[in-house]
Amino acid sequence: MTAADPTLAAAGGKPAAMRFILLTVLIDMLAIGLIVPVLPALVGEFTSSPAEQTYWYGVIAASFAIASFIGAPILGALSDRYGRRPVLLLGFCGLAINFFTTALATTAWMLVASRLVGGAMQANAAVANAYVADITPPEQRAKRFGLLGAMFGIGFILGPVIGGLLGGIDLHLPFFVAGVLALVNLAYGYFVLPESLPIDRRRPVRWASANPLSSLKQLSQLKGVGLLVGVLACTSLAQFTLYTTWVLYTTFKFQWGPTENGWSLFAVGLAAALVQGLLLGRLLKIWTPQRLAVLGLISSTVAFIGYGLATEGWMMYVVIAVSLLGGSVAAAMHSLVSNAASGSEQGQTMGSISALSSLMAVVAPVMAAPLLASVSHLPASDWRIGAPMFFCAALQGLALLLALVHFRRYPGAVVVGPGVPAAGTTPTTAPVAPPTTRV
Repeated sequence: MTAADPTLAAAGGKPAAMRFILLTVLIDMLAIGLIVPVLPALVGEFTSSPAEQTYWYGVIAASFAIASFIGAPILGALSDRYGRRPVLLLGFCGLAINFFTTALATTAWMLVASRLVGGAMQANAAVANAYVADITPPEQRAKRFGLLGAMFGIGFILGPVIGGLLGGIDLHLPFFVAGVLALVNLAYGYFVLPESLPIDRRRPVRWASANPLSSLKQLSQLKGVGLLVGVLACTSLAQFTLYTTWVLYTTFKFQWGPTENGWSLFAVGLAAALVQGLLLGRLLKIWTPQRLAVLGLISSTVAFIGYGLATEGWMMYVVIAVSLLGGSVAAAMHSLVSNAASGSEQGQTMGSISALSSLMAVVAPVMAAPLLASVSHLPASDWRIGAPMFFCAALQGLALLLALVHFRRYPGAVVVGPGVPAAGTTPTTAPVAPPTTRV
């Protein structure tokens, strides 16, 4: 397959295309994972106190999320019109620009500007989900989305550890390496990655529905989705709160540096890979996606409480190990929403989900950064320093309540897209999408 011949063969190209997109996602997540343990420390180079560092880190995280919130539904709609491949390539360009400009930044405002560019052009997770939906029949989606989720996990196994080690040498080095990886992905996608969306399934861009507010409204109006939007919002807000505060929280409480945080994120990625790559298929044979989501929400709620109450660094690893079911929540939720959309609307729908996640990523730093800053002066032994984690536990509890109410209304898997069961029926295999949340 070459750049001049990007069209995917309708049948025979699908297994190869799946391998291509798995490798693409792995490289993408590896690049993103590299910077996670060092970005807060880089922000600290331009600030003079923990409170100021927390504030600017929140501003930078929010700027990326705001740009992604606006850009995700637009890029999703463009992928429904022009195909997944060109939008993925655009995302790789955005990541490369973001990483290199971040590495060269000399002020906090330069960091904000670079993250705005990266957020506006980065929609790889949503488009990758739509890509897999394009090339996979409903009865095989659980397995394939599990593999895609495993690639997210493996990328987060390797990325933060490598980033932590490189950051121990120079805080700027992980960003240069991540930028090179983004360029590698761009070249790989241009020369190898085939297109997944046939021309006859493409549709014109409806700009009125491509703005983020309209896309969220349409998402909530999909038949059988309803309260699941609230569940997605609460779980996304909890995860992005954790993502915003994890490195600073562990630094304040356990005096961890980039290397220690890199290894902790290695553990998070390993847990995600185990759930998505090995356990998910087995769990779906035991429980329905609805039951798995409920158990996962219970597990996540307890895990956040454990993070907040931990008094030693090793306890964080214990919580990660015993809360594996929490990794199944986003997968189950995304599958139900994805299957409520038709085949020609997967890009728009995934873009809407991404926009919702991005909106929560905007809200999270606004709420989490001041919350953490307000307790950052407390001694590490004070239980109140775990306030951000307790806030996440409350959000997961609310999500659990909304999920229970929704599943009482819709006891079967609600899927109305072509070729899958109608509302109120239960398919033999429920498609499960990979989570897009990060720590």
